[in-house]
Amino acid sequence: MGKLKTHSGSKKRFKFTGTGLILRAHANKNHILNKKTRKRKRHLRTIVTVDKTNMLQLERLMPYK
Repeated sequence: MGKLKTHSGSKKRFKFTGTGLILRAHANKNHILNKKTRKRKRHLRTIVTVDKTNMLQLERLMPYK
């Protein structure tokens, strides 16, 4: 069987940790920021781990990470 291709969009958006978790950024932080509170924007800045229900799908998109 040949090599599998890594999904280009996924490799730009997600990072794997050494322990196997996948990190992601929050959405809704790019534009229309006037109506969002300071607290909300501050919390959107943080990087969080992907939910375990999406882990298998992301591992298939990025087989060699």
